[in-house]
Amino acid sequence: MHTERENKIAIITGGATGLGLAVAHKFVRENIKTILIGRNEVKLKEACHSMGVLADCIKCDLTALNDLPALVNMIWKKYGRIDILVNNAGIHLKKAFAEVTDEEFQRIILTNQTSVFSLTREVVKIMQDQKSGCVLNISSMAAKYGIPSVIAYSASKSAIEGMTRAMAVELSPLGIRVNCIAPGFIKTQMSSDALDNDPERKGKVISRTPMGRLGNPEELANAAYFLVSDEASFITGIVMPVDGGNSIGFC
Repeated sequence: MHTERENKIAIITGGATGLGLAVAHKFVRENIKTILIGRNEVKLKEACHSMGVLADCIKCDLTALNDLPALVNMIWKKYGRIDILVNNAGIHLKKAFAEVTDEEFQRIILTNQTSVFSLTREVVKIMQDQKSGCVLNISSMAAKYGIPSVIAYSASKSAIEGMTRAMAVELSPLGIRVNCIAPGFIKTQMSSDALDNDPERKGKVISRTPMGRLGNPEELANAAYFLVSDEASFITGIVMPVDGGNSIGFC
């Protein structure tokens, strides 16, 4: 006999690697059926295999906006409901402001912001009929303070935080909670590649983080699970830093 928690259905975009994968592992451990969405079929299948029968995966390019209604409808028809959406997928561009082209800027906005709007809109149509659901968006420290050479990324993540608040106000009366996590510097392959080759930057990151270290992906996953769980039933519209105090640190 399944409990209510075991019957929950979650979608995680960008769930095959990094922070998305850590969240997926946490959800599966908590008996949530978890569907990973991404563009790399090989990594998706590897991730699903590592988690067992509670994980499923669908290859999809989220920037193909016209495909998203059919994607959501397919998931709904297969599982009968959608309880959780984690908007984790995103891309990065590090480039001097004056050198960023219009096309590059729009590519970041399309992937990190517009696709989040479009996918969430379609999922919300299901959640409205259920009169329940949780949406969790993933922001960044780039929305908290100015970071050079990431203008498009900063714009997209600042928009995510604004969208979180706007969605929460409109959707919470319908039984749909919407929250956001702003990760600090978490130890992933991507952050390791960047920081290990730049000791000065890594030193700056650590020095302004009161806890004096990088976060672990599992620590972010724990926060994500809390926000979508019944333990957070009266929490909506927040942006939670999971950053070891980085956003309030000063050195």
